[in-house]
Amino acid sequence: MDKNINSTEKKKVIFSGIQPSGNLTIGNYIGAVRNWIDLQNEYYCYFCVVDLHAITVRQVPADLRKRTKEVLAIYLAAGIDPEKNVMFVQSHVPAHAELAWVLNCYTMFGELSRMTQFKDKSRLHSDNINAGLFTYPVLMAADILLYQTDLVPTGQDQKQHIELARDIANRFNAVYSPTFVEPQPYIPKTTAKIMSLSDPTKKMSKSDFGGGSVGILDSRDDIIRKIKRAVTDSGSEVCYGEGKDGINNLLNIYTAFSGKTPEEAEKEFAGVGYGVFKEAVGETVADSLKEIQEKFKMYMDDKDFLDGLMEKNAEIAYSNARKTLSKVYRKVGFYHP
Repeated sequence: MDKNINSTEKKKVIFSGIQPSGNLTIGNYIGAVRNWIDLQNEYYCYFCVVDLHAITVRQVPADLRKRTKEVLAIYLAAGIDPEKNVMFVQSHVPAHAELAWVLNCYTMFGELSRMTQFKDKSRLHSDNINAGLFTYPVLMAADILLYQTDLVPTGQDQKQHIELARDIANRFNAVYSPTFVEPQPYIPKTTAKIMSLSDPTKKMSKSDFGGGSVGILDSRDDIIRKIKRAVTDSGSEVCYGEGKDGINNLLNIYTAFSGKTPEEAEKEFAGVGYGVFKEAVGETVADSLKEIQEKFKMYMDDKDFLDGLMEKNAEIAYSNARKTLSKVYRKVGFYHP
């Protein structure tokens, strides 16, 4: 694959990334990483580890460095091909932060104050409501617009940020001249949202340390134990239904990892009760993650390969991003001899 954005390959561009702010969950895998495997053959893809975003919440520096490598290794272990995609770490490409500053000057305060995730995170981290937490949607816009991105894989909860990126691009293009592609959200139609095991009305989160999340790297015993303890309802019938949020979630997890349809899953567990069902879900998830975990260990043990991949892809990303940034700098009037 020619990884130059101006190559003769006319594939549409995709940008996506995950924060190394916690242990990646099966929700991240099903909702994001696994979908990327199919996208990589059809699109020109940038898959980023967005570490700049992670520090809007306080991080332990050594842990952040470790998780940054782990996320990249998980991408590889899950099947993201380093020969087909640009896989890099956000902070290795300074153009992300540079463009974010320019775009801050073309983003309205009112637009940022309406971002629902800022409100949610402010409630969760009331002792650290920093400016980065407020303006990080602009950095997200910079991530996307730098690479003339056509499509951004996203869930409904992030769609507001893609709309803001479009608004910023449209505003900048109107003030100067066409500069940025206006990105569109790419929302997979068949991917179920994976919810917390302890509160199935909430999305499974990397920051949930109370047993509500299942990590991609969790041991087999931990996976089965967590799923056995998952919140359900007072009934005993394994089927989808209103008010059965816990069972609905476990069925979604089971079908996602087993490849079976919801109808096949309901038929398989008819009359067996929740205990047998939960154990089967746990074993299915653990079996499915085993190969990823083995490949993950292989990549983590090869420090030279990971470091080399980071360096090589940062150079490619920087080269492509610089083209957009230079154009922006010229249009806003910065003097560069």
